[in-house]
Amino acid sequence: MTDNSKKILYKRITDLTEISVSSFDKLFEIANKREFTKGEIILRQGQICNTIIFVEKGYLRTYIDKDGKEINTDFTFEGNFTTNLKSLRSDTLSDTSIQAGEIATIYEFNKDKLLELYKVSVEIESFGRKLLEQLLIAKEEHTNLFKIYSPAERYRYLQSNKSEILKRISLSQLSSYLGIARETLSRIRKK
Repeated sequence: MTDNSKKILYKRITDLTEISVSSFDKLFEIANKREFTKGEIILRQGQICNTIIFVEKGYLRTYIDKDGKEINTDFTFEGNFTTNLKSLRSDTLSDTSIQAGEIATIYEFNKDKLLELYKVSVEIESFGRKLLEQLLIAKEEHTNLFKIYSPAERYRYLQSNKSEILKRISLSQLSSYLGIARETLSRIRKK
C-alpha cells in the first residue's frame, strides 16, 4: 500500500473514530489491494459477501438484477466504504452485485480477519461498529428518498448532497438509481 493510500484511508478512518498508529497498521496488514477495469464484477448477486470494501480510486456501482433489468441502489466514490451488509452479517447470499463503474482501485477487508482484530484492538472494533452504523444510515437515507420525495425532489436532493453522482454517472444509470424513466429525468434536468 502506498503512502498516499495510507493517508487517504487514515483520513477516512479518523473521520469516524480515533485510532492509534499501531491499530491503524494492523488494519493495513489485512487490507487486500485489488484493481478492476470498468464493468468488472467485485461481488456477484447470489454470492456471500465476506469483505468490506474501501474505494481508493474510481467508483463502484451496486445494483440488483430483477428479471434481467438492472436497478442501481448505490454508487461508492473515492474515499468511501461499501459492502452488502445483510450478506456480510448473516452469511446469506447477496441480493446485490457490486461492479466497477470505471477503472477502480479498492482495498478489501476480510470479515473474519476484521473480527480477529476486534478481539485485540478496541479501537479497531470501534471503527468497525461506527463504519457499519454509517453504512446503515446511508442506506436509510436512500430508502427515505423514495418514501418522502417526489422524483424532482430526489434529483434536487442529489444536487445538494451528492453532486458527485450527477457529474460522473450516466443518465441511464442515474434514472435507475432515482427510480424514474430516463425521459422523466431529462425533463427534470431541463427545469
